[in-house]
Amino acid sequence: MVKKLYLGVDIGTYETKGVLVDHKGNIYNQASIKHEMTVPKPGWAEHSPKDVWWGDFVKITKQLLKKKDIFPEQIKCVAVSAIGPCMLPIDNKTEPLYSGVLYGVDTRATNEINYLNNTLGNEKIFNFGGNALTSQSIGPKILWLKTHHPDIYKKAEKIVTSTTFIVQKLTDQCVIDHYTAANFTPLYDKLNLKWSSELSKDIIDISKLPELKWSTEIAGYITKQASLETTLQQGTPVTVGTIDAAAEAISVGVKDTGDIMIMYGSTMFFIGLTNGNKSNETLWSAPWLFKNEFALMAGTSTSGTITQWFKKEFAKDLISENAFNELSRMAEKSPIGSKNLITLPYFSGERTPIQNPDACGIIFGLNLTHKREDIYRSIIEGISYGANHILETFTESGFKPKKLFAVGGGVKNNIWSSTISNISGFNQEVKKITVGAAYGNAFLAALAIGDVSRKDIINWNPLDYVIKSCPDPLYIKQFELFKNLYKNTSTLLKK
Repeated sequence: MVKKLYLGVDIGTYETKGVLVDHKGNIYNQASIKHEMTVPKPGWAEHSPKDVWWGDFVKITKQLLKKKDIFPEQIKCVAVSAIGPCMLPIDNKTEPLYSGVLYGVDTRATNEINYLNNTLGNEKIFNFGGNALTSQSIGPKILWLKTHHPDIYKKAEKIVTSTTFIVQKLTDQCVIDHYTAANFTPLYDKLNLKWSSELSKDIIDISKLPELKWSTEIAGYITKQASLETTLQQGTPVTVGTIDAAAEAISVGVKDTGDIMIMYGSTMFFIGLTNGNKSNETLWSAPWLFKNEFALMAGTSTSGTITQWFKKEFAKDLISENAFNELSRMAEKSPIGSKNLITLPYFSGERTPIQNPDACGIIFGLNLTHKREDIYRSIIEGISYGANHILETFTESGFKPKKLFAVGGGVKNNIWSSTISNISGFNQEVKKITVGAAYGNAFLAALAIGDVSRKDIINWNPLDYVIKSCPDPLYIKQFELFKNLYKNTSTLLKK
């Protein structure tokens, strides 16, 4: 019987994953649970904290411990990540007072962003926290809560994010990692790595915010109540945790300056490790998971969700479990450039680099010769142009990409991943283990208690293959048209 296991759990937008891993990186058990994101109004995106965040954590730990040769006492540390940054008010018993308001896909606080920019000043906000106010920022969403639900704001003991909520349910400790906190613009002082009331007087009393710590610090220990609910052993250490994308980056070996993770999923997310504390107005910046390390980030609002939409609405004739494979085979029959179609993938606004929640999707250039495969290929190419726009912005900010690591379910979509390499000119490394953030959390748990070092992730998750770039001049031409199409239509398509 293996003596030491590390539990990693990740709560994603549509799925929760959990793994039990030994000190060499071998997976002893894994499980996943599907859940829903609710959209009560256009531009809103929510989870149920009880049913999805905590409920899934409880279910998945019980599933993992059902295996007959695994026992709670073997688990030496627990690490959790979840979608973020999110906004959730809780009372003094860690009970949710509202739904969990999700990250940048939730755009309800646009008026609050405009108000804060007008009253505090865009430049002052950016210089203070290293980030412009966008739909990713939590400060405006707290102000939205305070404005629209003052009774809930007043009753709230704390306002937390998803990971904080789960860790507090496990340990009774209310903590948040610096990487996540940097997204609470304009409440976080990035230069001094602390909460600050300098720009937050109209938004929140900062005593309502969690305690700041580093991701691999021990937040606390499994309480008696949490042990009863999860079947984990009372007293097991729990790390502070982080956002899912950061744990995903750890899982594939992002550890050196110049490394970039590209996460393929319902949205795309990018994390690049920088040389020093850098900021860019069209990207996001934050301290990394470890002291004296920093990162630049970017994220789309839609990517895999568009392919899901296309399958649902225009591929009902295809067998569900094979639909994406069949669509990919069909798309490969369409030529590069999709017979001069260009798609803007802004079907739910866009985050980086245009930061426009009102942006709209466009399929441009249609004529009567186009077939389903051309349109699907154009969607894949549009998503890929959006990704290249982000990589171009990284480069323009002074960041020099050295290695690109691809991870996430979308990597299995060969036409998607290869198109991004062909458009961008970058090769992408794919690791053998593709579990993602849950696996990264297991590594962070082992790291937190000193059982591994940072470099051990290379042995835990070695290289599987490389997606090699095969550039085509047509992509260069169409990428410029892609950017011009947005510029020339953005004022026409305001919602």
